[in-house]
This record gives sequence, structure tokens and C-alpha cells, in this order.
Amino acid sequence: MIRITDLRLPLGHEDGDLAAAICRRLAVPAGAVREMRIARRANDARRKSAIVMVYSVDVAIDDEAAVLDRFATDPHVRATPDTDYRFAVPIPMAPPPVRPVVVGTGPCGLFAALILAQMGLRPIILDRGKVVRERTRDTWGLWRRGVLDPESNVQFGEGGAGTFSDGKLWSQVKDPRHLGRKVLTEFVTAGAPEEILTEAHPHIGTFRLVTMVEHLRRTIEGLGGEYRWGHRVDDLEIEADADGTRVLRGLRLSTGEYLAADHVVLAIGHSARDTFAMLHERGVHIEAKPFSIGVRIEHPQSWIDQARFGACAKHPDLGAAAYTLSHHCANDRTVYSFCMCPGGRVVAATSEPGRVVTNGMSQYSRAEFNANSGLVVGIDPERDFPGHPLAGIDLQRRLEEQAFVAGGSSYAAPGQRLGDFMAGRPSVALGDVTPSYKPGVTLTDLATCLPTFAVEAIREALPVFGRQIAGYDHPDAMLTGVETRTSSPIRITRGRDFQSLNTRRLFPAGEGAGYAGGILSAAIDGIKVAEAVALSIAANAG
Repeated sequence: MIRITDLRLPLGHEDGDLAAAICRRLAVPAGAVREMRIARRANDARRKSAIVMVYSVDVAIDDEAAVLDRFATDPHVRATPDTDYRFAVPIPMAPPPVRPVVVGTGPCGLFAALILAQMGLRPIILDRGKVVRERTRDTWGLWRRGVLDPESNVQFGEGGAGTFSDGKLWSQVKDPRHLGRKVLTEFVTAGAPEEILTEAHPHIGTFRLVTMVEHLRRTIEGLGGEYRWGHRVDDLEIEADADGTRVLRGLRLSTGEYLAADHVVLAIGHSARDTFAMLHERGVHIEAKPFSIGVRIEHPQSWIDQARFGACAKHPDLGAAAYTLSHHCANDRTVYSFCMCPGGRVVAATSEPGRVVTNGMSQYSRAEFNANSGLVVGIDPERDFPGHPLAGIDLQRRLEEQAFVAGGSSYAAPGQRLGDFMAGRPSVALGDVTPSYKPGVTLTDLATCLPTFAVEAIREALPVFGRQIAGYDHPDAMLTGVETRTSSPIRITRGRDFQSLNTRRLFPAGEGAGYAGGILSAAIDGIKVAEAVALSIAANAG
């Protein structure tokens, strides 16, 4: 087949217009196209008065070689790429005497376990939390009643932090092997809408993610995988090999059990702070890495739709408008939007008592009243938390504790109208924007919860963003704090073989290890690490 990219049609075009555009583009008769599949669909709304739909399509026609030769210098006409996934080793493999272990069931751990199971390696999957339905009830306990379960919440449990998010399924990671396609295809098999295979910015939403995670669990179990819930890894058993190399031999669990394990995928997520501390104590190589801090900002979704789409707002082919913003400030800080959730809500995302953390979430429909996004400031270890690999965690905790107190020490979050934040005065009343955060918002001065450099940078960036998106810096826009879990504050360093730099048979993976950011990139990393485990098992078997 032939792939044609950058086919542009007006918003609201007729169904037959795409086929006609293909024939015009290839200069072939109308009946020459035998088959057509949409590979990607996006919109270009840079000109609100002339929004267009942009397609990539795969077509089957007669004498494709001649057509490709005729368009040899055209970058938008190429042979359709092969996106099928191929396992890194011949399958099925014989399970080793000691089964591989996957720690964590977020997107990274989930796909590491799935690939290992599909290879025939019957992994054991450990998670400190609960199955997704029980976890959902515990999470709602915090949102509705202010009751936190430190082992079952937005961060911990089946599905990981991505379960309570917008369910975005795109990434900027380079993907020459099309591993992202493997992820999306497995999601569709698990119940996701098929449109995620073609939309430029696909998303799923929390409710659909719950049922998909359950389906994937059943698939893994059907292939011989074994889940163990409520099993936190509290210690590692490490021995020195004959040449002095540190080698992982087993895991000590919160249940009191010892689990022999010589291939362990560590996919623990960015909030497993106690595990990070244990790894550091055991001498596993860890280094501090940059992350970001800030607040959540909310506007009525109708404001964002109007600003981005103009008179075309609410067109069914466009959906709820999103945005991406960035500004480099005079104090050498960068402020940017993070995890933008159209038609969603701000949620309580703490995993530790006495601390407040915010995050964003949307359902598949993106139909709720407000749009929200993280509005965050980049920070780095040498400048902001030097001296210790875990110092970034200390900074996060300090800001989260300040937010807890400012919110009234009840898991309510501190909030402020944008106009008051810009003027440096506490808010005493809401304006036109009602905050969505549960269990509630306490109006105050968010400057008490953030470093001075972050406050200064956000105040500088907001008017800039207001010039890019009309109404973005409206004085009634709502700020809610604090956003601290943008990414892992540490990296568990690994080599080209995906094993820890100084502890063999330990495979750090995903967002918590500092190698991914978001559902898709974490799942892709899980596939890569599972392949590395399989290659190691095969080499040792030989």
C-alpha cells in the first residue's frame, strides 16, 4: 500500500471528499483506488476562520511501484510502513526455573508483564496496592470524605497514576519500531475505541481505562502470569558475584515473604518514595533529575473552545479544545502547561498523610464544565536541590505539607483567583470560575505554598499566555495548588542492556525510574525492558 500524508480538507467536508482528494493527489482516475484506510487524522486550527482537517491515508492501487517511482522525490507519498510488532526472541520461550518478576502495574509494568506473558515466560506481578475497582473506591474515599489510604490511591494500585488522568495516548519519544502501535493495538483489543489508532492526539479517559486494565490483567493471567496484590517490595537481596559484581537474588516483601528473583522489572512509578529510599540505602545507583512544580489552572471549557476554534467551537469533528503553552522567563525559569485536561476536573493526588497534591483528570467524553492544566515551573538538581539524590523528594514533601496547612489541614487544597495571585493578595471570594477539586478548596494566597522563583515566573508567564489564548489570564481563572508530581525526581540509572548500572538483573523501568513521561512512553519502555529481560534469560539459558 501507499501512504499519503498531509492531505488537507475543509472542516465539515463530505465523506466522499477524501477519496477524491487522494485521486487528485496521485493523479489517478477516480476508480483506481481499491482500498483506503485512514492512518492519522488531525486538525489545523492556526487560522480559526479556516480550520482544516489533515489526513494521512493508506491506499491500495494498481501498479503501486510505478506510482511510488513517479513520486520518488515527494516526502508525502511513500510506501506504507510496516508497523507490526515482532518479538525480540523466538517464541514461545521456555519459562526459566526462577520466574521473572514485574514490580508495579502502571502502564510500564502492565506492558512489561504482557510482553513477558506473550513470550511464554509466566511473570509474577507484584503491586503494593489493590485491584482497580477496589482502588477506585479508596480513591473516591479521599475525594468525597477526605480519607486517605496510603497504599491505595491515585498513585498506587492497578493501572498506576495514569488510570486517574485524561488517558492521553501520544508521546514525543522516537519510536522507529512502532512500539506505540503495539500499545494502541493492545488497548483496542482490551476495549478502547478504534479511533485511538488514527487520531493524532488520542485519549481514553478514566472510566474506560478501568475496564481496559481489567481486560489486560485477565489476558496476562490467561497466559500464565500471576498477580499478587498488597505486596510492597521492602528490601532487596543482593550478592557479590565471583568477580565482585552486585547481582540481585531476591525480594523481601511487606507480607514478610522472601521471593527468589533474578530478573526483576522495577516499574514502581514516580511516587514510590519509600522504595526510592530503600534502593538508595542498598547502594543501587540513583541520581537526582529535573522535574517541575506549580499549580493547576482552570477555565470554563467554553472559553478555551472559543479562543482556539472561534465560530467553529463545538463542531463535532473538533471536540473540546486543548492547548500547549511555554514561556522562558527573565529569572531563567521556564513556565509551561502540563497534562492539559479538556472538559475535566482537578483531583486530589496525594499518597502520603498530611500532604496535598493536585493532578488533572478527564473522562472520554471530555464533557465537564472546566478545562484544567498544570501550570508548572521547571527546576533542576544543581540549582534547586543539590547535595543528595533524594533531595528532590524533600522539596516535594515540603511544598505538599505547606499546601496541606494552607488548605486547612483537611486535604482541601489551597486556591486563589488569578487576579488576586497577580496582585499578591489572598482571595476571599470566587469569581466566574468554580474550582472542581474535591474534597474542596480553601481560598488563600498560593504564594505561601511555592518558592519565590516559581511565583515570580508564573506571574510573568500568565500575561504572555493571555496574549496567545484570549481570556487565559482572566482575573477569575482559578489556581489550585500544589502540582509536584509532574515526573520522577530521581533516575535509577541503567545501561544499554536496561539493567541497573551497578546491580545486575535489576531492570529499572518507566516513569518512576526516570525513563518515561505519560502512559504511552511508559508502556513503550515496558516493552523494551521486557525484551531485555527475555534476551538475558535466553543468554543465561544458552
